Amino acid sequence: MTITHLVTHSGGFHADELLSSVILTRLFPQAELVRSRDAKWTTAAPDKIIYDVGREYDADAQIFDHHQRPNPLREDGQPYSSFGLIWAHYGRDYLRAFGVPEADIDDIHSSFDTGFVLPIDLVDNGDLAPAAAGQLAGLTLPALLGTLKPVFDDRSPDADDRAFAAALPIARAFIEGSIAGKAAKRRAEATVLEAITQAGPSRVLELPMGMPFRKAIETAGADHLLFVVHPRDSDWAITGIRLSGDGFEQRADLPAAWAGLTDDALEAACGVKGAKFCHNGLFIAVASTREAALEMADLAVKDAV
Repeated sequence: MTITHLVTHSGGFHADELLSSVILTRLFPQAELVRSRDAKWTTAAPDKIIYDVGREYDADAQIFDHHQRPNPLREDGQPYSSFGLIWAHYGRDYLRAFGVPEADIDDIHSSFDTGFVLPIDLVDNGDLAPAAAGQLAGLTLPALLGTLKPVFDDRSPDADDRAFAAALPIARAFIEGSIAGKAAKRRAEATVLEAITQAGPSRVLELPMGMPFRKAIETAGADHLLFVVHPRDSDWAITGIRLSGDGFEQRADLPAAWAGLTDDALEAACGVKGAKFCHNGLFIAVASTREAALEMADLAVKDAV
């Protein structure tokens, strides 16, 4: 059956589903890309490919999620993200569509998986710091921009000029995005500092929306805080507070018994009506209401102290 929809989650995006979308939109250019958590979209159907959402990994049903328990692992035990799963199942077809000779496909598929895909997977699962991943995979900004240069055997006289013109908006997006992000962090810092004042001695910090918070918490010397709660599009998140910007070690993890659980299973494990999801990495959980999120955060504090 023809694929008519490519479905991933709504809200904040991450490298794994964004890069998965690069692969899938090339292979299925006629398909509509839908970002949603609505069950009508995230339920399997023959004309859909669902990734980074769906709560299961079932290639026959065309669902490629990695957040559930047990999570999908490579043969060597390293975890997949949705990007790794999509690359494993569709990467060879992508290489064919890209014009790679058949004799080279397996080798390129494997080397790209090891050098590019795996670091993305490890970062998304909390098994590798972003800075370390960049060094491991050569994913520094100069290296990435360097990949936009013409290949050695493109001898057309305007090859460099065409490549430069194509690279310019990408480079501009990095610069402008970086500057906008720095300005936004300053705005966030003021909001977080005010919320810290309002929270008093509570171990849980409630914010009016998702925003960068670690630096402001450190600036305020709020060493007593363990978890942050904030609304998302249609639910609420409970997150840990990382000890550093690049690492994944936290002041406190969410309870280990919650790892990878969703819906009824998570409600049973934590005893909170409205508990929806807890990441295997124990750095974020989701609840349907503010009250449920705060109750889960209080339970996490009791588990941690």
